[in-house]
Amino acid sequence: MAIDNTESQMRKGLLELCILGIIQRQKEAYPSDILEQLKGAKLVVLEGTLYPLLTRLKNAGMLSYRWEESVSGPPRKYFAMTQEGTRFYEQLRTTWDELSKAVNDLTINSITI
Repeated sequence: MAIDNTESQMRKGLLELCILGIIQRQKEAYPSDILEQLKGAKLVVLEGTLYPLLTRLKNAGMLSYRWEESVSGPPRKYFAMTQEGTRFYEQLRTTWDELSKAVNDLTINSITI
């Protein structure tokens, strides 16, 4: 059985959490900066994956954006969390913490039944 598909599905499932985490930590983020941070964390994502996800999150009311003029090119769109997005992110974090603990307990730590 090839691991590539399983790894890809695991990464896709966590991508939303990671993107929201980056934006939450920075207060606002430019998509290229998000891509760089994901790449630095070994979560390589293509622009064609990131932009539709950011748009979906914006349309769902989780993100807002603002335009900023650039001296060296077209205007830049910076994304920020809305209050609803912050609540959603906190829920995702809680779910991740619980899931991570359960997986670690089942795969790494010994469980006594």
